[in-house]
Amino acid sequence: MRELGSEPSFPVIVGSGPNGALPHSEPSDREIGQDELVVVDMGAKLDGYCSDGTRTWATGDVSEEAREVYELVLGAQEASLEVIREGVSGSEADLVSRSPISEAGRGELYGHGLGHGVGMEVHEAPRLGKTSDDVLAEGDVVTVEPGVYVPDQFGVRIEDLVVVEASGVRNLSSTTKELRIIG
Repeated sequence: MRELGSEPSFPVIVGSGPNGALPHSEPSDREIGQDELVVVDMGAKLDGYCSDGTRTWATGDVSEEAREVYELVLGAQEASLEVIREGVSGSEADLVSRSPISEAGRGELYGHGLGHGVGMEVHEAPRLGKTSDDVLAEGDVVTVEPGVYVPDQFGVRIEDLVVVEASGVRNLSSTTKELRIIG
């Protein structure tokens, strides 16, 4: 980021294995292990404007449960991206992401809202969540970031930054959402 002229818009969050089950994991002495999921949430600030994005990667072969949860979160995120457009409420968008996760019996493991506005601050209106009364307008920049956090095991969050348009979204995130093995 710094080499390209920007600064972090917030402290980078890295949560691996059981620490990945903490949506806002803090640094610890725990080393990233082999065969586990790693959640990385970061953003840059350039010319006064913030960005925000999250990907979950694997450090080798992860459990079948971890792969299933990854696919569940990815499907929920993709479904949300399909419905977000001008005129959709934050609660409607959140429900679209929450429904498949709840139907899979993991609703209680999705403890935050679908997303939030991003601009001069990394967390702004509009909010995309269960109780949000905000209605999306053309030009809003919002995150779309469902997550499932299995206590003491792993977490999965996939977050894109999008611009709301009249007929859908323009996705500003270009990193693949395929579960990649790193390290």
